[in-house]
Amino acid sequence: MSDKKKILIIQNIHPAGIKLLDNNPNFKYEIIEEVDLKKIKNEIKDCDGLSIRTAKLPGELINLGKKLKIISRHGVGYDNIDLQSSKKNGVTIAITATSNAVAVAEHVMFMVLSISKRKNMYDDSVKSGNFNERNKLPKTIEIWNKNMLIVGFGRIGQCLIKRCLGFEMNVFVYDPFLSKDQIESFGGKKVDSLSDVVKYIDVISLHMPLNNETKNMINYDLLKTMKKNCIIINAARGGIINEIDLNKALNENLIFGAGLDVFEIEPPKKDNLLLKNDKVFLSPHTAAFTEECMIRMGKETIQNIIDFFDKKLDNSKIVKL
Repeated sequence: MSDKKKILIIQNIHPAGIKLLDNNPNFKYEIIEEVDLKKIKNEIKDCDGLSIRTAKLPGELINLGKKLKIISRHGVGYDNIDLQSSKKNGVTIAITATSNAVAVAEHVMFMVLSISKRKNMYDDSVKSGNFNERNKLPKTIEIWNKNMLIVGFGRIGQCLIKRCLGFEMNVFVYDPFLSKDQIESFGGKKVDSLSDVVKYIDVISLHMPLNNETKNMINYDLLKTMKKNCIIINAARGGIINEIDLNKALNENLIFGAGLDVFEIEPPKKDNLLLKNDKVFLSPHTAAFTEECMIRMGKETIQNIIDFFDKKLDNSKIVKL
């Protein structure tokens, strides 16, 4: 009988991650590329660890994993995993804490610039043969010397502030878990009240988990207090912004525009009004989908599993249950 640890890989990851298992004699693995509950139920029964991307991992599946010791999330969010069942069964959850900050921070800047420079409108005017109508197009806005608010100042927020300062923006940070000195060491200014500061802000970027405290944090009552030229970006988790309220605020010209990489329901339903709103710039939860980031995340996902069984997994990568 083999004493190799069996790792179940739910949803494929970059080959660079798989290679770590191929080169380690202590592990064997099974890959389930497409989410197939019947296959997962069968394979999870005797696996020692598993990796997962965005698929749901409910308690009924975790409870079947009698040997399961670690769930390694390909990403930093973990709202797709049943935390109570993980805790009850003594299963450790790890995240790829160091892999995606650069990619997401760049994607935020890409969205900010695309919206402020009206990328889709200007691009379409040339491609549709309306080059000479350029003087009739609505003007764009600069981000130089504008006020940027980063809500949530973990690794992604700390990576984003460097790029904002490079554009000579004034950066404010809302994060109740960090001190004034910590934030100022990155060049930001700490704010203690979200509702008090948004009326002065030109760009808002959200970087926090979805939980009871953050759900619908950005709602109509808050949106109507923002500047009319404000741009709001969500590359964190859907549900932090109330989508119905956001659509209403955009249609009432309460803010300039929004960029969404995440949605309350993914994929968004066809009747989601934001899909037809020209003031919204959208991407399909792909902020971290650079080639470089996929390599880093694939490697870190598997390395977390290896490190766990070698008893050297960094505590900063372990979710507190």
